[in-house]
Amino acid sequence: MLTEIRTAIRPAISLLLLLTVITGIAYPLAMTGVAQVLMPAQANGSLIREGDRVIGSELIGQNFAAPGYFHPRPSAAGENGYDASASAASNLPPGSQDLRNRIANAIPATGSTSNVPPALVTTSASGLDPHISPEAAFAQIARVVQARGIPGTRVEALVRAETETPLLGFIGERRVNVLLLNRQLDRISANPPR
Repeated sequence: MLTEIRTAIRPAISLLLLLTVITGIAYPLAMTGVAQVLMPAQANGSLIREGDRVIGSELIGQNFAAPGYFHPRPSAAGENGYDASASAASNLPPGSQDLRNRIANAIPATGSTSNVPPALVTTSASGLDPHISPEAAFAQIARVVQARGIPGTRVEALVRAETETPLLGFIGERRVNVLLLNRQLDRISANPPR
């Protein structure tokens, strides 16, 4: 009987080990190699560099607080927000008093009291969304123009140029990557904030 059990278990253990090697080692290594060859920037986190220094990623939001920069969505990720190791949404329902208070506290930071785009006062699902809506970007132009002293038409054109369209024309929404927009803003501005 013990021999029969060993005979039955041996193929199961062999198959388990074989599939572990294939799916746990060989396949991930092969996909990593293919990704490094076909799309190395994306495979390495879509990092944005300035010389040898990494200044961010196209995929993870960062906090910009200076008035001369476009501000991202508020973040509920981590104690101070934008913490990639603590990605989380606020999980507050639409009728929540805490949500209403959070939005009321966020409105003054936008520099506007009417027609504030939701993307400027509500968090994203991950708390790390690098994008805002074009409406949220346009709502911030007056503040950025005032802080930097550059023509509003130039900043408006920059926002339009940095607006990404939905994938294949219908997947997703129009959006603006805040980090990329602020980098372009620094390139055209003679008075970048410090």
